[in-house]
Amino acid sequence: MSSEFNEKNYSSKMDKSIQSLKKDISTIRTGRANTNMLDTIKIDVYGQSMPIEQLATTSVPEARLISIQVWVKGNVALIESAIQKSDLGINPQIDGQIIRLRIPDLTEERRRDLIKVLKNMGEKSKISIRNIRREANEDLKKKLKDKIISEDDNKNFEKVIQKLTDSNIEIIEKVIIEKEKEIIQI
Repeated sequence: MSSEFNEKNYSSKMDKSIQSLKKDISTIRTGRANTNMLDTIKIDVYGQSMPIEQLATTSVPEARLISIQVWVKGNVALIESAIQKSDLGINPQIDGQIIRLRIPDLTEERRRDLIKVLKNMGEKSKISIRNIRREANEDLKKKLKDKIISEDDNKNFEKVIQKLTDSNIEIIEKVIIEKEKEIIQI
């Protein structure tokens, strides 16, 4: 096979897409406390939008409790407000410079909503993988047209890219199924 086409480049892009999905679904609230749930919340402070981890220390002292130790007392109200405005659906409890978030049990309706959000994230990731495949195939067509690779190499590389696409979509489905089980668990 010709070395003018680098499938590792596309494999790396697909891996990054899956890592992004894993990071995104870690922010979905299940019945357990997880500091990743706070990753999407940004606080407007010091003239810019900052994540909570740049303003406080977060920890999970109990299975259903997130503790946020705010470093500057003036930021407590800002963080509290951002949490209330977020889609977490949790009311913060303030104790000096400590904000506590009690994670309530999920209702059946909320579980179904979260699963819809999860499946939507999975579908977006699959689309991303397919777009990478399309990009690779367009690259192959260009290399074939410019006579950098042969017809046989083109067919072989297309098969490699398709196998890569199929395996990555399979990984996405497994990740989604695992998270779905976690959400359904009472």
